[in-house]
Amino acid sequence: MPPSRPPRVVAVVVTWNRRALLERLLDALDATPGLAEVLVVDNASTDGTHEWLAQRAAAPRARASAPVLRHRRLSSNTGGAGGFDVGLRWAMERDAELAWLMDDDGVPQPGCLATLLAHHGALDFWGPAVVAEQAPDRLCFPIRLPGGSRVVHALADVERAAEDGLVRDVVIPFNGVLVTRDLVERIGSVRAEFFIWGDDVEYLWRARAAGARIATVVAARFHHPATDDLGTPMMGGRTTYNHSPSDLKHFCMARNNTVNLRAYGGWAHVLAFWVKTVWFYSLTRRHRGRIRLSARAAYEGLRGDFTGHRRFLA
Repeated sequence: MPPSRPPRVVAVVVTWNRRALLERLLDALDATPGLAEVLVVDNASTDGTHEWLAQRAAAPRARASAPVLRHRRLSSNTGGAGGFDVGLRWAMERDAELAWLMDDDGVPQPGCLATLLAHHGALDFWGPAVVAEQAPDRLCFPIRLPGGSRVVHALADVERAAEDGLVRDVVIPFNGVLVTRDLVERIGSVRAEFFIWGDDVEYLWRARAAGARIATVVAARFHHPATDDLGTPMMGGRTTYNHSPSDLKHFCMARNNTVNLRAYGGWAHVLAFWVKTVWFYSLTRRHRGRIRLSARAAYEGLRGDFTGHRRFLA
């Protein structure tokens, strides 16, 4: 039998005022074999990103097989959630069989896409190991291994947990993940109203609820700048809390996490999250104002009001 045709892979990149990082990422994508197009969704950047993208898209491609660059500037900043909603729908319009989703600050390492594509047909929603670019032996985002409550930060722990090179039912969404057209048609696009934080988790949990085959491909690597305070230890190191110094990020996290847990876990999970929130800002890192802010965010989310984050936008 003749070999099957390679799938049409379209990368979706969401950017906002990080032109230097975007340039680095697009250089990496230009050098990635097997990529048909790169769609950049610009969240109304004000740092010259739009003009630079126009120049780059009009320039001759470095090689004939390099992906075609297309870009779209939104009229306002819709956050990562809004950007990925636009980009994923756009990729489907561009006849993508696989959408490869990523923010502007990450970089797929050489061979990342090829390693992921080796599992095409066996998985629906899968991605690489996302490691801190400053320390590639550590995960950028700590993960909970399947079958237990253990949260790990070291890449070696993930490698030991893998079976046939995969950690099943675990993936870090929107950091070099592939999603099939079939899955998008079944579960829809990203919840744009989330703005930031939790939109990726909601999409993962929605995919899981739909029976999607999900996995991390440990041999594939995606570098990402190390995050600040993500997974801050609390309760004597027995668990962690996703603290951020940004009120905008925290508001969206408290709102969206409450909504996600209510929809996919139930009230017991919501209560556990709130116990952690009160504990963290009462004992671990005292900030009573954050407790009030968290309560307001959760209340608005449970009411279906996703406009409150706008008060934190410049």
